[in-house]
Amino acid sequence: MPIPSDFEKYSRISAKERVFRQVRDWITDGTLQPGEKIIDKELAEAIGVSRTPVREALQILEYQGFVEMQPGKETKVTQLSDQDVFQLYPPLAALDSLAVKLAVDRINEKTLQELRHINEQFSIAVSKKNRNLALEWDERFHRMIVQTSANPYIAEFTSLLHRHIRRMKFVFFNPSMIPAKASVEEHRKIIEALNERDGESAAQMMKQNWLRAMDIVVNEIRKSDEEEREG
Repeated sequence: MPIPSDFEKYSRISAKERVFRQVRDWITDGTLQPGEKIIDKELAEAIGVSRTPVREALQILEYQGFVEMQPGKETKVTQLSDQDVFQLYPPLAALDSLAVKLAVDRINEKTLQELRHINEQFSIAVSKKNRNLALEWDERFHRMIVQTSANPYIAEFTSLLHRHIRRMKFVFFNPSMIPAKASVEEHRKIIEALNERDGESAAQMMKQNWLRAMDIVVNEIRKSDEEEREG
């Protein structure tokens, strides 16, 4: 099992939480690939905990859809397919659309300025073809809108969906794949609608932002599958 030796070890949290965060991060960034067998003894030794918190953490990861466990047999990282795209993007589009409508009544000039700054940094990362940084700024943009909506349930659900989508991008996209420049303009229009307190327009643009990205991801996954079959 490809466990890095230079990973950051979390402090001041429970052993179960430490294992949960670390394994989730490894799955999200592709260190642990779909179908990878997870050996709890190796994890316990690498992270420096007993096997009990490892098993407890894996149960949470199974509940969240990152691993699949067969008691007494094995635990594996869940597989990914183009069908997962259709189960992830539409719910996130719906939740973010709701969040931006709720944010309309709470938005202030300081938050609008921060959103503009984030989108500017996002645009720079896209122009420089820095995929990881672009994805980070993109997620930050959406996260700020969700935080402004002040709905903890939307925040919790969107956070989980974002992690699954990030995992999908790291697994299927090659390093040259970056968010489209169209996303920068869609973000700008969302900010504009928020500034004008136009919740419907903001929600419509938010939905477009996610569903357009969904089409790109589906095409990329299918292209990758075709190349594998032909190769």
